[in-house]
Amino acid sequence: MTVPANESPPAPTAPSDRGSRALLLDLDGVLLDTRPVMRKAWRRVQEAHGVALPFSDYERHLGREFGDIMQRLGVTDAEAVRRTYETESVATAHLAEEFAGIGETLHAFVAADWRLGVVTSKHVDRAAPLLARLGCPFSTIRTPAGAGRTKPAPDPLLLALVDLGVDPASAVYVGDMAVDQESATRAGVAYVHAGWGYGQPTAPVPETAASPRELLSLLLPARHLVERSTV
Repeated sequence: MTVPANESPPAPTAPSDRGSRALLLDLDGVLLDTRPVMRKAWRRVQEAHGVALPFSDYERHLGREFGDIMQRLGVTDAEAVRRTYETESVATAHLAEEFAGIGETLHAFVAADWRLGVVTSKHVDRAAPLLARLGCPFSTIRTPAGAGRTKPAPDPLLLALVDLGVDPASAVYVGDMAVDQESATRAGVAYVHAGWGYGQPTAPVPETAASPRELLSLLLPARHLVERSTV
């Protein structure tokens, strides 16, 4: 299912009580602050491969698959650069930190019977150990290692919903970059912009949550909130 470019995506209100509901989330800039990890990994790329491009150039394309970013930046020998970047990312993964309130927010959605999934352009070897730190029962994790095209194509979102057995009309995707918003729109999935993340939304301006806790009040009726899920 797709939404024409000149139309707004579905309003990101809580899906109806009929059938299952799904909350899909991006990783970088939504679940975890991984910018320190990415910055160090890019510095290592600069040193090892003589890449002069600043981190800000790389950061501008966050949300896309690494090879796609390298192509857009005109970086040659992309596979060697990828290996360096990934090795350094794994070595410095301890620098990543949870955003305040994200753990409580995820568990509140689980308690309200939402099915949770992660859709990220980070490759599985780097994504899995980071997600394990959250201690959340994600029912699916879609990375570039799976089938289909990567964001901003709708494929990873739609495939995640197939995994979960949830219709796009009963799902919400939370992202922080323009490619996240485009992917959700093309998949016919309601989009909420993570205002605590790294990027800015594009037109048509979507609903924005300023913090993980605000995501709760935006999507969950008060009766579903569990004790200590908010401050």
